[in-house]
Amino acid sequence: MREINASIPFDQRLWKQDIAGSRAHVAMLGAAGIVSAEDMAAIDQGLARIAEEYAASGVPVDLDREDIHMTTESRLAELIGPAAGRLHTARSRNDQVATDFKLWVRDAIDAVEAGLEALQGALVTRAEEHAGSVMPGFTHLQVAQPVTLGHHLMAYHEMIARDRSRFADAKARANLCPLGAAALAGTGFPIDREATARALGFDGPTRNSLDSVSDRDFALDYLQAATQCALHLSRLAEEFIIWASQPYGFVALPDAYSTGSSIMPQKRNPDAAELVRGHTGRIAGCMVALTMTMKGLPLAYSKDMQDDKPPVFEAHDLLALSIAAMTGMIETATFRTDRLRAAAEAGFSTATDLADWLVRQADIPFREAHHITGRVVKLAEEKGVALSAIPLSTLQAIDGRIDARVFDALTVDASVAARKSFGGTAPDQVRARVAEAKEALGL
Repeated sequence: MREINASIPFDQRLWKQDIAGSRAHVAMLGAAGIVSAEDMAAIDQGLARIAEEYAASGVPVDLDREDIHMTTESRLAELIGPAAGRLHTARSRNDQVATDFKLWVRDAIDAVEAGLEALQGALVTRAEEHAGSVMPGFTHLQVAQPVTLGHHLMAYHEMIARDRSRFADAKARANLCPLGAAALAGTGFPIDREATARALGFDGPTRNSLDSVSDRDFALDYLQAATQCALHLSRLAEEFIIWASQPYGFVALPDAYSTGSSIMPQKRNPDAAELVRGHTGRIAGCMVALTMTMKGLPLAYSKDMQDDKPPVFEAHDLLALSIAAMTGMIETATFRTDRLRAAAEAGFSTATDLADWLVRQADIPFREAHHITGRVVKLAEEKGVALSAIPLSTLQAIDGRIDARVFDALTVDASVAARKSFGGTAPDQVRARVAEAKEALGL
C-alpha cells in the first residue's frame, strides 16, 4: 500500500504551485479572521523558507509522506510547530491538488506558447529568405505543381498558429480556481474564494464544488492540444527526413541535429527529426491514457485521478523537447535550392499551367483543355523531355489553337508567379503573408 499510494516520486514537480496555493490560502484565512495574524505570518514565512530549500536542494522523496502536499506540510510543522496544522483549515487535498495541477498546466501552456512562438519566428525567417525559391509541390508524394519553399514553410507557420490558439483556448477554459471546494461539498468556514482566485491569477472561482475536485478537463485539453501540435511537428520532421535522404537531397541538416553511424562513416542520420516523429506516438499515448483513466469515474474524487499527472508531465517534456529540436533544425538547415528547382522542373509540374493557358488564351473549356494537356504530357513522357522543350509545331499538331505565347506559361517561375490568389504560392503573396506574420510576432 505504501508503494502504490505514494505520488511524491512524480508530484514533487508541483512544489512551486503547491506553495503558491498554500500562501494564497493562508493569506485569505488570515484576512477572513479564520486564523490569527501571528499564525498566518508564521505559516507564510515557513512556506517561503521551504520554497528556498526546494529550490536549492530539491524536494525530499519520502514515501511515508505520500505526496507533495504532506511533504510540505510536514516540513512546515518541523519549522514552526503546531501552528502549521492551521494551514489546512477549510481545505482538502482534493481541492488543493486540483488547484496545484491547474496552476502547473497553466505554466506549461505558457512555456509551450513561448516555444511555438520561437518556432514560428524561425519558419517565417526562413520563408522570407526563400520566398522565391522554387520547389515541387506534392500530392501523394508525386510532383504536382511548382510552389516556393517559402510558401511551403509558411504552411507550417499556419499549423503552429492554430496550435497556439488551441493552447490559448485550453488555458482560458482552465482559468477558474478550485480552491475552496474542499473535499467535494465546499466548507462551512467563511472563506473568500474570490480572493484566493485573484491571488493566484485566476479569472474567478469554479462554480460547483463537485465538479471542482473531479474535473480534469483542463489536463485533457492540454493533452489534446499537445497531440495535435505533435502531429504537426511530426509531419514537418517527416519531410525533413525525406528531404535529407540522398535521392531527394533537398536539405542538409547540420551535425548538431544529426548523428553518425557506428559502422558507416559516410552516414549523417536525421535522428533529431526521427525522434520528434517518434515522440508523437508517446504524446498521443499520454492523451489516450488519461482519457481512459477518466472515462468511467463517478463524482467526485477517486484515487484513479492520482494517475492524472504522469501522462501530462511526460507529454509536456516530450513536446517541449520536440519544439526546441524542430526550431533548431529550421534555423540551421541548408536548403539545396538547386535540387529543389531541378525537381520542380521534372515531372511535368507545369501541366496545369498549360491547361489554364488553353482556357484563358484559347477560350477552351477546362475539361477539353485538360484532355489536350494529357496528350501533351504523354508525348513529353515518350520523348523524355520537359513540356517547354516540345517544339511549337508538335504542340500545334496536337491542337492548332496553341501558339508561341504558351512557352511563357510553361516555366516553373512563370507557374509560381501566376498563383497570385490570396494565400497562393506567388512570391509576392508569400512575402505579404510573411510580412503579416512578422508583424503579429513582433519581428
